[in-house]
Amino acid sequence: MAALFLTEAEVSRLLDIRRAMDLVEAAFRRLAAGEATNVPRVRAVGQTSVLHAMSASADYLGYSGAKLYATVRGGARFHLALYSQASGELAALIEANRLGQLRTGATTGVAAAAMAPLDAAEMGLFGTGFQAETQLAALCVTRPIKQAFVYSRKPENRASFADRMSNRLEIDVTPVDRPQDAAEDLPIVVTATTAREPVFDGHCLAEGTHVAAVGSNWWNRAEIDADTVRRADTVVCDSVEACRREAGDFRDALEKGIFDWARAVDLAEVVVGRAVGRRKADSVTLFKSVGMAIEDVALGVWLLEQARAEHLGTPLPL
Repeated sequence: MAALFLTEAEVSRLLDIRRAMDLVEAAFRRLAAGEATNVPRVRAVGQTSVLHAMSASADYLGYSGAKLYATVRGGARFHLALYSQASGELAALIEANRLGQLRTGATTGVAAAAMAPLDAAEMGLFGTGFQAETQLAALCVTRPIKQAFVYSRKPENRASFADRMSNRLEIDVTPVDRPQDAAEDLPIVVTATTAREPVFDGHCLAEGTHVAAVGSNWWNRAEIDADTVRRADTVVCDSVEACRREAGDFRDALEKGIFDWARAVDLAEVVVGRAVGRRKADSVTLFKSVGMAIEDVALGVWLLEQARAEHLGTPLPL
């Protein structure tokens, strides 16, 4: 069977956040069962660009895959390559920007299902970019969100985001002028930014708040401060192994001696019930995500199967 090339438009047509959450949850269950493996990201840093590579083997699906993307000053290009485990042949090459947006939001939603207060109707959101959209959408699937307070550095960006997402999700998305207004007294706080320094003061978090930090995957960048990490009764990572390499959000707390990696558990362990996502109603919980290729592969295989069923995609001349 010919390998297929799927475009961003085809990915957007086939996949939504609810389906992505189901696929990501299944991937973590299979990861916990030993039916999948994940290899953290490695980077080749050049003078004007960075090439990022991450891979995974999904034995339960019969495919292995590698996500590759190059970042330059003007942006990034993302691709996912899927290989048949039976034949070793390339099965698909998928443009993976929208795919990555969906799997990142979906993973936050899966974590929140086990970690966020059940009755959370409000949340705070830092960031108004591409990734922030699916963060908000996933939380609306997982919890009965009615209002979101959103902060970013540019007033025009947060106003535009609020209008767009209010209409799309049919909730009240409110732009706020102060960072603390997106963090104080809220049951859920999500950071999805490109910030290099913490975006809010962890002292202001209410008891019982669930924090999801998803924007940073470099050791020299942090969206949350040491106080947020210190206050967390439960710390869950999409991958502890990957976070030890890349999650700069923990660096300050590690250096101050108020955090050690023995406190962190993998999301896969929480999904299957071998670890606890929330111990008490008043616990502050923290989910840290840096991104895993198994998420991309899980979504990519489903996209490939749907594309074949609907006669979408372009055959590759191999």
